[in-house]
Amino acid sequence: MSETEFTADVLVVGAGPTGLLLAGDLAAAGLRVTVVDRRAEESNLTRAFAVHARTLELLDARGLADELIATGRTMPSLQAFGRLRIDLAALPTRFPFVLVTPQSNTERVLRDRAVKAGADLRRGAELTGLRQDAEGVTLTVRTADGEQRLRARYAVGADGVHSAVRDLLGIPFPGESVVRSVMLADVRLEQQPDQPLTAGAGERGFAFLASYGDGWHRVIGWDRDRQVPDSDPVVLSELADLVREVMGRDLRLTEARWTSRFHSDERQATSYRSGRVFLAGDAAHCHSPAGGQGMNTGLQDAANLSWKLVAAVRGWGPDALLDTYQTERHPVGRAVLRSSGALVRLALGRHASTRALRSAIGAAAGHLGPLAELGAKQISGIGFGYPAEKGAHPLAGRRVPDLRLAVDVPGGPSRLHEALRAGKAVLISNDELSVADSWSERVVTAAPADPHGKLRDTVLLVRPDGYAAWACADPTRGELRAALSQWLGRP
Repeated sequence: MSETEFTADVLVVGAGPTGLLLAGDLAAAGLRVTVVDRRAEESNLTRAFAVHARTLELLDARGLADELIATGRTMPSLQAFGRLRIDLAALPTRFPFVLVTPQSNTERVLRDRAVKAGADLRRGAELTGLRQDAEGVTLTVRTADGEQRLRARYAVGADGVHSAVRDLLGIPFPGESVVRSVMLADVRLEQQPDQPLTAGAGERGFAFLASYGDGWHRVIGWDRDRQVPDSDPVVLSELADLVREVMGRDLRLTEARWTSRFHSDERQATSYRSGRVFLAGDAAHCHSPAGGQGMNTGLQDAANLSWKLVAAVRGWGPDALLDTYQTERHPVGRAVLRSSGALVRLALGRHASTRALRSAIGAAAGHLGPLAELGAKQISGIGFGYPAEKGAHPLAGRRVPDLRLAVDVPGGPSRLHEALRAGKAVLISNDELSVADSWSERVVTAAPADPHGKLRDTVLLVRPDGYAAWACADPTRGELRAALSQWLGRP
């Protein structure tokens, strides 16, 4: 293979949720995508189980949310630390809950979409070399048939905490281990907990329970007095004893379909981009399982990056647009590290002051309204936004809710998430939509369902990832053309 011959437009390393969503987006946009994964078979390890509101919104914009919701159980609140309840039912979203479903279901839905769209998924291909130049990236992978070279314009490392892509690039991954010897198990219970999602913490340690709704429950436990290597097996009787002590009741764990033990790190790559190569998901950041934000943050990385790579490959997106992946997603990753770290330290802290704070939070319960609302928005992901230019409209950079749209043709999109399923930006306006005709391959136009509502005089340009790129009250045609050129390239 010559250095000018491309086997794909984008190479994705890692076939976990992050890599699969990214590959599906790119393939759906018509790009040639190859995904390589060192595992010869799909993993039966299913650490992630929570799918939060913002992720469900992104999946809805791909026509996948309802299918995934059908596989699990929705929970309108999170219970933790005594009587403290984080209410999700009041979130301003079509999905005011957390979905509890094994990670394998999320991967299946995303994999089916990616393969159907044309992504080339290659398992049993271990990355051993990476070289990039001004034109593209060359990866060397080892397979059962020998060594192969793959070349593309761009590459993305979505290959987990122990990322080979990150190591080959030499990108630092500073941080520390937060908690060791965490036990995971999917079990059956003879006695049901009071809440489908509940947590308990005490002198001995910490336990968390989540019901899948089909008789199986995810249990996460940490025993302060039994800190053993990750390779040690999880003994069901010991996990049951821990749950009984910290929960204050015997739930009678009777059967486990799988168990695992791991340690949790807090780390973040110093840079999410090196030339033509990007990091996403756990390859870019890892943190404690508190709040169930890990997989969700990675999927949102992928949604942010995919449309920018499409723009770059198609030739209308400037290199500076790719740089915004770092400026937008790195702060979000840092915020998730801090929030999940604060939760796990609060749960596991042994110091008297930490125990007192934990008790005070539990006792305060319903008096923490504004704080609980802020926490719900961050954990769900809908509270995050991106930087906007100085003097920009207040909506710029903010997540746009699933707005109702006027249906101008039978079967046309009636809400924003349906319009976003084209993989394009969406221009929402009561008039002047004809200005966008020259960008028809990159933008969908729509009018708000209520012409006299909040957007009556506002023109709103929504990025393919559901955030406001630009907004303006009663702009001139020239201002609108300038905004379209800035975000969607020259017509």
